[in-house]
Amino acid sequence: MRVDLFDFHLPPDRIAAHPARPRDSARLLHVAGSGWTDRGVADLPRLLRAGDLLVLNNTRVIAARLMGQRGVVPVELLLHQPWRGEEQGGAVATWYAFAKPGKRLKVGQEIGFEQGLTAAVLEKTADGLVLVRFNRTPGQFFAVLEQIGHIPLPPYMRRDDTPADRADYQTVYAARDGAVAAPTAGLHFTPALFDALDAAGVRRATVTLHVGAGTFLPVKTEDTDAHIMHAEWGEVDAATATLINETRAQGGRIVAVGTTSLRLLESAARDDGSMAPFTGDTRLFITPGYRFKCVDMLMTNFHLPRSTLYMLVCAFAGTDAMRAAYAHAIAGGYRFYSYGDACLLEKAPR
Repeated sequence: MRVDLFDFHLPPDRIAAHPARPRDSARLLHVAGSGWTDRGVADLPRLLRAGDLLVLNNTRVIAARLMGQRGVVPVELLLHQPWRGEEQGGAVATWYAFAKPGKRLKVGQEIGFEQGLTAAVLEKTADGLVLVRFNRTPGQFFAVLEQIGHIPLPPYMRRDDTPADRADYQTVYAARDGAVAAPTAGLHFTPALFDALDAAGVRRATVTLHVGAGTFLPVKTEDTDAHIMHAEWGEVDAATATLINETRAQGGRIVAVGTTSLRLLESAARDDGSMAPFTGDTRLFITPGYRFKCVDMLMTNFHLPRSTLYMLVCAFAGTDAMRAAYAHAIAGGYRFYSYGDACLLEKAPR
């Protein structure tokens, strides 16, 4: 499928550099069929039904951008995913990362950071990553990251992270360290909104997908078949799988909060839509023509042109419907991307 089919013009002033305050004051575009309605995130309890199930990604963003040096050469590492092999001689933090400048790094070289942290280059992969081994155990490494790492704001924000981003770029229900990008649809939720959803009879469950740095990468190929998706690790536990199956059996809808939750659920679901526990990597790349097995509705932010996430929402709600909805959002002043407004999408009929 041609990638240019998913291109559109977005004025730079539509890109949100900071979140709405309070979080649930953001706008919400409800897209159903070929039409849409302008709403607010606080309207969500009235847009869902008693018995529906919200599925949220409880990953926690780590301070994944590290600034170091190789000799006198500045080097930036953006962590992507921990290496999951077995280490001999004790566990040390070993990660795949994107590096700048990556081409000049060679296997065997060492990068130095503040507080005596070092990273040895073990491997360079065909998909543009470097495998680096730090001189810390995983627990020690996370502690150092909290002190010297930077919150990995997406590059389109075109600003450095600030202390406020440590809270802003994190969902209120984040629980498991490991993401290097936020599951941004979840940034809109507040305790008050959860209380209102509870009162409306909307249930919720959590999954974990540690969002990788590959989510920042544009699709540079001309055809979607040539694009390489980077793996991301996820888990659907038995309790969540049971709750999803019960909801479907009782006629409730599965509402994925974010494309990360949706991709994980669709990776774990059986062909008949039932859910089984799942632990492992997913590289699922969803484009128009994909037959969704489990998810009925999707809450998500507005995405970049030519991105895998815009392709996903086109697959879910219909390409023509999303083109029209995005054009309406741009004309209507909606705020785009990670700190922007949200959509609530109903799945297009097969």
